[in-house]
Amino acid sequence: MYKFLARRLLATIPVLVIVAVLVFLMLRLTPGDPAAILAGDAANTEQIARIREGLGLDKPLPVQFVIWAKSIVSGDLGESFYFKMKVTSLIGQRLEATVSLATLTIIVAVFVSVPLGVLAAWRFGGWFDRMLMGFSVMGFSIPVFVLAYILIWIVSLQLGWLPVQGYKPISDGFWPFLKHLILPSITLSVIYIALIARVTRASVLEALGEDYIRTARAKGLPESRVLIRHALANAAVPIVTVIGIGIALLIGGVVVTESVYAIPGLGRLTVDAVLARDFPTIQGVILFFSVVYVLINLLVDLSYVFFDPRIRY
Repeated sequence: MYKFLARRLLATIPVLVIVAVLVFLMLRLTPGDPAAILAGDAANTEQIARIREGLGLDKPLPVQFVIWAKSIVSGDLGESFYFKMKVTSLIGQRLEATVSLATLTIIVAVFVSVPLGVLAAWRFGGWFDRMLMGFSVMGFSIPVFVLAYILIWIVSLQLGWLPVQGYKPISDGFWPFLKHLILPSITLSVIYIALIARVTRASVLEALGEDYIRTARAKGLPESRVLIRHALANAAVPIVTVIGIGIALLIGGVVVTESVYAIPGLGRLTVDAVLARDFPTIQGVILFFSVVYVLINLLVDLSYVFFDPRIRY
């Protein structure tokens, strides 16, 4: 186990290096000059050149990369061109909103999708199964921003149940905090409910055809115990895998959702930084997301031992 953990952690180093190089090159080779954006429309060529020199953008690309890489190794993600503060501080300020949204989203998705998938497998071919498959197709087909505007129009504007946009930190009270996250988390969770429910249905359906399920039923065990203790437990590995993938995919989903609902999280920070061509902020946020993605995949791999004792590393 410990050797496997050490190997996986060491394997993340080249992955992060490749991500860092690709992000660095893509940002600097795409059109647009952050110095010109910061200088404004009225700036002349000399003013833009001075800003480029102050930001270090006049140096060759290899020199810029070495300077940035040294800062990364020392734990410094650099200073934002646009926000005029440390990138680590920016990430720290925006982290609560994104973590809160992602956590509530995955909780809603798991607690709704897993029971739906189990029931659909139990009633395979019935009306409930067909409804779930139809919902899965719809959940994958509707873009997140379209669903967000539909829910805002119905729930917030027509019914007035929840706020249209904004975010309240948990320090302002639990209910205001939760009230501003309910609609975004429902919007973001629909696609993950569709994904996890579909995989749960397929995995449980496969497990229900095994001999040990027939043996359990022959012993007279209650159907609920057969479904949960035997079918769902033995189908846990693919379900946990897709839940882990869903958590990783939230990285992309929060960008759109936070922009629509004006949530000041890392997704909104990424959009603002891209529009401002803020290289240090974009690089820092992408590296942070990459580390989170790698750690989530590592935790998913380690969880297999818990759900299936036959797996050993």
